[in-house]
Order: sequence, then C-alpha cells, then structure tokens
Amino acid sequence: MKAARNGTKEGLGRRKLAMIRKVSFLQRKDSTGDGKDDAGYMDVSLCEVKHPPPQLCPMPEGLSSQQVVRRLILRSIVQSESSYLDSLKRILQEYQKPLLETQTVILNPKKVRQIFHRLHEIYQCHCMFQIALASRVAEWDQSENIGDLFVASFSKSMVLNVYSDYINNFTSAMALIKKACLSKPAFLDFLKRKQASSPDRITLYGLMVKPIQRFPQFILLLQDMLKNTPRSHSDRLPLQLALTELETLAEKLNEQKRVADQEAEIQHLAHSTGERNLNKLLNSEQRQLIHCELLTEIVFGDKGQVIKSKERKVFLINDTLICANVNLKGPPDINTLVPVGPKYTVKWSASLLQTQVVEVGQDSLQGKDGVITARCRNSTASITGKVLLGPPRLYQELEELQHDLAVVEEVSLLVGTLHGIYQNLNTTVSQDWCLALQRLIRLKEEEIQNANKCRLRLSVPGKPDKSGHPVSIMVVFNTPNPFSKISWVNRLHLAKIAQRKENTSGWECAEEDGKTKALLSCPLLTCKLSVFSSRTHTLKLEAALHSPSQSRLLGFCTASTSLPQGYLWVAGGGGNSNHGQVEIFSLNRASARLVKTLPLRAPVLCLEYVKEPCPSTEEKTEKAQRAAKTGNIICVGLQDGSIHVQSSVDTAVQCLLTLVNPDNCPVLCLKHSLSFLFAGLANGKVAIYHRKTGERLWDVDSCRLMSLGSKPVYCLLALEDTVWASCENQVTVIQGDSLCVQSFEAHADPDFSVSHMVHSGGGVWMAFTKGSSIHLFHTETLQQLQEVNISTRTNYLSPGHICVSSLLISQGMLWVGTSQGVIITFSVPTLEGIPKITGKAMTSLNAHCGAVDFLVSASSTLASDLLRRDSIFNISKESANGEGGGGGGNVEGERGEQKLENSRHTENLETSPWKQDKPKHLLLQYHLHSTSQLPGKLLTAQPEQGNPRASPDLQMEDGSIYEVNEDPDVWLRGRPLELGKEGEAKRNKVTSTAIFSGGRGYRRIGLSSSEETCSDSSENTLLVWQLPLTLSQ
Repeated sequence: MKAARNGTKEGLGRRKLAMIRKVSFLQRKDSTGDGKDDAGYMDVSLCEVKHPPPQLCPMPEGLSSQQVVRRLILRSIVQSESSYLDSLKRILQEYQKPLLETQTVILNPKKVRQIFHRLHEIYQCHCMFQIALASRVAEWDQSENIGDLFVASFSKSMVLNVYSDYINNFTSAMALIKKACLSKPAFLDFLKRKQASSPDRITLYGLMVKPIQRFPQFILLLQDMLKNTPRSHSDRLPLQLALTELETLAEKLNEQKRVADQEAEIQHLAHSTGERNLNKLLNSEQRQLIHCELLTEIVFGDKGQVIKSKERKVFLINDTLICANVNLKGPPDINTLVPVGPKYTVKWSASLLQTQVVEVGQDSLQGKDGVITARCRNSTASITGKVLLGPPRLYQELEELQHDLAVVEEVSLLVGTLHGIYQNLNTTVSQDWCLALQRLIRLKEEEIQNANKCRLRLSVPGKPDKSGHPVSIMVVFNTPNPFSKISWVNRLHLAKIAQRKENTSGWECAEEDGKTKALLSCPLLTCKLSVFSSRTHTLKLEAALHSPSQSRLLGFCTASTSLPQGYLWVAGGGGNSNHGQVEIFSLNRASARLVKTLPLRAPVLCLEYVKEPCPSTEEKTEKAQRAAKTGNIICVGLQDGSIHVQSSVDTAVQCLLTLVNPDNCPVLCLKHSLSFLFAGLANGKVAIYHRKTGERLWDVDSCRLMSLGSKPVYCLLALEDTVWASCENQVTVIQGDSLCVQSFEAHADPDFSVSHMVHSGGGVWMAFTKGSSIHLFHTETLQQLQEVNISTRTNYLSPGHICVSSLLISQGMLWVGTSQGVIITFSVPTLEGIPKITGKAMTSLNAHCGAVDFLVSASSTLASDLLRRDSIFNISKESANGEGGGGGGNVEGERGEQKLENSRHTENLETSPWKQDKPKHLLLQYHLHSTSQLPGKLLTAQPEQGNPRASPDLQMEDGSIYEVNEDPDVWLRGRPLELGKEGEAKRNKVTSTAIFSGGRGYRRIGLSSSEETCSDSSENTLLVWQLPLTLSQ
C-alpha cells in the first residue's frame, strides 16, 4: 500500500486488484477491438434486482424550506442521471449492437467501433455512479450528504481519460457517419428507421452529443444545491470540493473539444487551398487558430450603395487572415441526421501585420502614397486618395456640419454687435441656430458610431498597381452582433501583440517539457513602463490600484483595444527620501501613459479603492449625484501614521479627509467594509474608523484600536461581511458589524508571518514572509486544504532565499510574484468551489531584476451603449425628452427642458407681446409659425416632429443587421428581453482585464546567455499584461 500511496504504477495496479477482489460486481474488462491498452478498467454488470435504481422515500414532515429544496434538487439529479444512462444505453443497444451483430454487414465493424469509441466505458462509469447514488439517496434523510459522492466518483483519472478519448474522437465520428450516409444507402436507411421508431424522434447526433453536455448539467445542479446548504452543514465543504472537481474536469474537456474543433476547421480549410505558402502554414505544427466566424461580406457600388452581400468564413491563424467562401449545401436527408461539415474555397489571405481595422471616417489613416481600392461591382476601378464606404458620406456630412457651426458662431457674434432691437434678428435666434447645429452634429456622430457597431472594415494589402505603388483593398463585413465586432477588433489587436519577440516565447508550461506557449492562450505582455523619474530612483514601489472610470469619448474600436478604462495609481516611498509620491497613469488607450504626479509629505505604504455600496432604488439618484461630485474615493496610507482620503475625478485629485491613529504608527495595509475602514499598523494593531449610515466618509474621532499581537499587521482581506487580518502566524477574522473576532493558526512556525492573502470562491490563499510555500484555507471551516511549494514548480528560481513577494487571483489564474523577480501562474477554478491548484505551473519568461513588489488586476466593463444597436430613432426620442447632451453648456441644458408640444397651443406671434422672462417660448413660436411654409429643413434645437427621417445607414440591404426596435434594451437580434430583480434589463457584459506587476528593472529569462536582456536593475518598472475580452452576464 505504500507504493500505492506514492503513486507508482505497481502500487496503482495492486490497489485496483484489491478493489476487484472486494467488490463482487466488478470484473476486468476484455481488451477492445482496436487494440488499445485499457489496463485497470473495470466492467460493471448492473442488475436492477441487486442494484435497484435510486428512489427517494416519501418526504417526512417537519422539514425546513432549505431541506425541501435540497430534496427537490436531489430528485433532479436522480432523474437527470437516469435519463442520461437511458440515452447511453439507447446508443449501445439500438445503434452499436445491431450494427455489429447484423448478418448483413451495413458498415465495417472497425468503423462502428471508431464511431462509438469509449461510449461503453462512459456508460460503465455512470453505472458505478448510479449504484453509489442509490445508496446515498436511500439514507438521505439521515445524512443529507451528496458532495463527497461526486468527489469520489469524478475525481478519478479514468473518468477524465474515457471522456477525453470520446470528445477527441467526436469530430472524427461525425465525419465517419456523414461519409457512410453518402456512400452506403443501407446505413442511411438504418438511421432513418431508428429515428422514426424512437418516441422522442431524437437523432443519433442528438444522443451522442449528450456526454459533452453532461458535466455542465452537473455543475448547475450542484450550484443550486450549494446555494441551499447552510454554512454549518456537513455537506457544505464536500459540495464545494465537488464543484471544484467538476469544473476542473469540464474545463479540461472543453479545452480538448476546442482544440479538436479547431483542428477539424484547419483541416477543412487546408483541403480547399492550393497556395503553397498557405498550405505550409496550415500543415505546420506551430499553426494555431485564434478566431473564426461566419460573417457577411458587403459589396458596394460606386456611390456607396449596397450591391450584394455574401456569407464568408473568416479565419485568424497565427499571423495570417484568411477569407473563404462557404458551401453548406448537402443532401437534405443527411442534414437532418448529422451536421454536414462545410466546404471552403479560399478567396484571399493577407498578412496580419499589414491588415488594419478602419472605422468610418478614419480612411485617411491609410498611407498617403498608397492606393485604396473598394471591393465594388467594378473591381478593376481604383481611386487614389480617400474612399468612404458603408454609410455614404456620413463623415463628410459631419465635417460639413462642423464647418456650418463655425460660420454660424461667427454670425452670432456679429448679431450681438447690432445696436437696434429686431424681432426676427437677435442673439436668441442666433443661439438657437448654434444649438440646432450642435444637436445635428451629435446625431451625426451617433450615426457614425451605430454604423461601426456591426460593421467590420478591414484594409488588406493587394497587388501593387502598374506604377509599383502599394494598393490596399477595403473589405467590409457585417458581424452578427456588436460583441462579434468587438471580439474581432480585440483579437486582431492582440494577435499583432503576440507576434512581438517578448510574446513569441512569453511563457513556459512545466507539463509541456520546455515547450513555450504563445498567441492568446497566455497573458500577453503589452508594454513596459518606467515608474517615477530618474531623480526618484531611491523610491521603492509599494502599492498600486485601479481607479475605474468610464470614458464615453472613446470610439468603438478604441474601447475594445484599450486597457481597462480608468486610471492606475502607483505609489512609492522609503529609500533615502522622507517623502512619498503617487503617479497616475491613464489606461484609456492601448498603452498606459503618465498623466499626473502627486507628491506627498511621507512615504506611501498602501492604497485602497473604496467601492460605493449598492444603493436602494430610492437612493440611486441622490447617490449618483453625490458620487459625481465626489468622484472615486481612494485612501492612501502613509508611513507617518496618517491616512489621506483622496477624491479622484479623472486626473483631478483632492484630499477630502485626513485620518490619524493615536500611536502615529505606519499604516501597512488598508481595507474597508460597509461601515468601517480598517488600517493594519506596524505595531500589531488594527485601527478601525466608523462611517455613519448614508455617509461616504469616516468619522475622524471614531478611531478604535484592536491589538492582534506584537509584530506588524502585514495584510488585510475583506471577505463578505468580515475582514481577515494577519499578525505573525495568526489570522484574525473580524466580523464587519459587531467587530467580534476569531483567530486561527496559519503556520506552525511563529517566525512565518502571513504577508499576503487573496480570495476566490470558498478559499483563501496565503503567503508568508519566509519560505516558498503558499497555503489554501477554507473560508468557512478555516481549515487548511492545500500546500504548494512554488520553488519546485519552475526551473527558473535560483537556489537560496526564495519567498513570495506578491499574490493575486484574477480571471481564473493565481499569480505568484517571487523575491527573485520571476512570476508564476496557476489555473484555479472560478466558481463557488475551492480554488485548488490541480495543474502545472506556467512561468513568465518576462521578469523583473528584483522582487515583484506588487501584482494588481485592472478590470472594466465596456459601456452597455456600445453593445446596443440603438438606431437614430431611439436617440431622437431621448433628445426629445431632454436627455441629449451637446456642446451648448448650460444654455442647451436649460433649453432641453422645454416641451415642444406646448408651443403648438400658444398664441400667435402677432398677438403675443415680447416678454423678457420667457424668450425661449417666443423663440419656438417664431420658428414654428414664421418659417413653417419656407422651403428647406427646419433648423431648431428641438427634435423634429412627426416621423424622423430615415438614417442613410438603414437601407433595405441592411435591414437584418440594424434592428429598429421600440425597446432600446433589445440589442441583439432574436434575443428576448430579460428582466432582473429590480425590473431592469439584463445585458451581457464585455469585460476587459489587464495585470500589472511592479519591480526593479526588466529581464528576459529562459534564453541563451547571448539572447538574455536586462534593463537598468535600479529603475522602477511596470510590466503590463493584457487578456482577451470576456463575455459574461
């Protein structure tokens, strides 16, 4: 048994033999027909008499509401598993068995085994699970435990192996079925008969796809079970561990399915091209499919009108963009039974680095010496200079309106110099002209933005013209929805970054025996920044944080390629200086840039961004107005013991409050809860400041000291309604309201003080001032669940003193910064389970020369109006209600409050005296009555009456792309409106994430000595990693 515990093959074999001897219904499986080694696999002879299916007994009386719900969820698990087993049994008995046993050979037995590869093993695994489930269901009313059963059943490597083999073979199996249907009519008739005779009319494909969907179904059921399990219940931790196992298993299977699907797509594409260089790329082992999607190519005429549209499949592979024609036609009989794979015909391919995304109005970004050719009906025609396509002349119309506004403003200044008073020529009339033009400019900008939301315009290189000048061909695609457009722009941008030298060999994964990962499978190093000036090299980086801020001035593509919107605060202090400094970087572009420097009287040791608590419906308006005035609240902890409460509105910073502690002890860490601000001090105490209900700031005189020990309080962690504070090797859990405390030991050695804590799901990872191990603790039972020594997970840490200098969890990755400047990451689950480390580590080959001083995550959600397909009709309605903005300042804001309908019922201008207190009403009467019969367009600051004019972008050809809906919350075609608890519309969120690491210098590791680079090791450096956009709800 010792060998079995050590994981050797001999010990594993002995353990399996022991299980076979003890369990009577387990038998060793015979070898498969394809000759693969299935050593250790055990067949199950399931007898319903000896092992009846799970059956819940009648519900007893006196159960709580949570117990009733848990029984209902358990019943759903039982019914779901029974249905799944029936589906597997149908495949084996109604399809595989007749095909193998029929005397008239319909299909080669070898191909039959290939089609149903590993299905029998999957069936056996779930038979074993059902036997155990029946036993657990029978004793449910006594124990009410189910989580440990899932852990024991689905944490085995055998389950992963059989499901992996099945999923990897799924695409090939579907291809075999398709080929057999085309070549063997008897097989096609067999499938038709089986579908017709089945009670639910489900096809073979519908049955065979169920194993792929099984584990996501389990995860949803266990999530519901966990939500209805009290914290003190014995099943709580097992359920969290079960979620962890199932999520890990599902992620591995999803990744294998994604790789298999990509491989199939590339193979289909490779068979359709005869170009030598393209074939070489597609058949290379290094090629990787980054993104592909079915888009609609739009072809325009000479005047910008839509001539025709055609569906294309666009592929982004490594550094090449490929456009292919799609042929989805196939025999109708086969299409109803199994999906028929498409046939591609490559239309063109282009180098990624020479491909640019061009928005409406940005065509001038092309080279002056280049020739831009539009894909139109006359493909031989080319025009030198700028060609505007899509919404015709939108950008030119905008320039014309801006020109007219400048002229009218000059006229308004001249009118103001008149000495006489004229009824139809005064400054009020000229102001209305200016406001009307400003409104038209705003609407035209909205038209351009709406045209960009679902239209992908690419400038790709073409063949040089006769004179040898380069030619760029403008290709225009319509995307299915705004998120598709954002995804393409973002991945094209990141794919170019992935081609840089620092990213082509950016990470090394231990499980791949030295092979490096590239492209978008790992975080990409976007830029390197120097922090603090050369005169302040003595300052040490101490802390950083992200101050989110939505910028509505960013264009559609700029928002999808920029870093998470907002500002990055980087603080430093110490060294030979008695002063501190904060540098603020703007993240509203593809690379960060310094916008403000904030000097402070003492070194800065920590920062804390204070989130505004979620207000109730009645308080939303008041809190929004107050937050707009105050801005983001950022607390700055200084070495002199003071805390500066700063207000930040973009780059404007103001100190609202200064808090001090009675001991004047340095503030090492800060965290806030709903009612308190906690400050960890260097003398082992925590200073607690109270915040009154409804207030954003804390009471200066409310400081309360809580002693935790004699050593510094290095770390604080806000966790739901508690705050965790570390002192020495102890962690104290402080209740948020009552301030009651509970302590536990995080390390057996008192010299190992807890220095960092990060939270995810149901666990907290901790690092220590000494040693290279990190520990995982359960948030509810406070027991240790895992210990990982990072020094054994990478080959790039030198022997000697190694400790963890920073820690971060973001987007399912645990980032570990070391004292040697090397950064290591681990994949961890992201659901409500336990964030255990189960895979191998990845080491960044981009490192610092000194310790990694901090790791900070910046995340922001793109504005929801960028994802809506609102037409100009909705915008006009908002403007009519006075919600529109513009460049008119307060005058326009006041005018927006006027109601246009009231002016129709007022008296005529000839009978109304000129009143100085109501000039705006008279102004509207003047326009509506005196100019209503004149030719031309009505010029007024108010929205037009009647039906608004059709937008140039809303044409018959584009009717399916830009949807005109009375409800602005419907932004995706065919997607129903969903309402949340507050009655508000739910929208998918597009999240942008970046990781920042700070330390001394920059160096490349893992290369030969001649290739390794190292910058100035004394320079404070910020490394910025960017992740692809993610879609969530």
